[in-house]
Amino acid sequence: MRKIQNVYRILSNTSVNGTYFRLVLDASSLAKAVKPGQFIQIKVADGFEPLFRRPFSVFRAQNGKVEIFYEPVGKGSQMLASRKKGESLDILGPLGKAFTVPSKSVKQIVFVAGGIGVAPFMMFSDLLKSHKAEKVLLYGGRTREHTFSLAEFKKNGVKTFIATDDGSVGVKGRVSELFSKIKVAPTTMIYACGPKPMMAAVQRFVLANGLRGEASMEEIMACGLGACLGCSIPTTKGYQTVCHDGPVFDLEDLVF
Repeated sequence: MRKIQNVYRILSNTSVNGTYFRLVLDASSLAKAVKPGQFIQIKVADGFEPLFRRPFSVFRAQNGKVEIFYEPVGKGSQMLASRKKGESLDILGPLGKAFTVPSKSVKQIVFVAGGIGVAPFMMFSDLLKSHKAEKVLLYGGRTREHTFSLAEFKKNGVKTFIATDDGSVGVKGRVSELFSKIKVAPTTMIYACGPKPMMAAVQRFVLANGLRGEASMEEIMACGLGACLGCSIPTTKGYQTVCHDGPVFDLEDLVF
């Protein structure tokens, strides 16, 4: 896999709904190289503070632009939210293992996302737009403020269903309340990204129904290259790094 370190200009960096931000970069070389499920490491500020880059899933990559959908919760992501149009960012990527593109035998493609875990699925739905399978997004968030418009997914032919913990939008409850929307069949493929309790619930559902699935794991990273081992997680194959061995893993291999 070819890794690119380059400096890219910010085209926009705007708040989506008061909770999330959407960063758009002029990054044609990166847009051509990245695959759905991969991530990038961003140097969020000049100088040595913070020392390490921050990892972000690629939300979209098309027409020479790369988009990042993120929630500014920690120091690094909050610093990124303060960056302005016209400024530049030093970026390393693409990094990590991408999602497996489903074969033509797959008749139903299901994305299961919690909160900001929806980030890697926009680009994936772009790629799968011409796939003849039924495409479904099950999306969960804590409140209405922790969800966003799914119009772009719908434009790609994805059926969308939402659940929130407080019932402020969609079904009240966890995203697992939406599993009934899935037509369980051997030709179904599941892709998941979100909080670990949600991922564990998806894993149980997949294993109980004999389905196939992949999960994009989230973990604190430093190097992003598999050298520091700081993002190691337990799997049925032993400890593996999210940044190098993942972030995409077979669901059945994960240990929660």
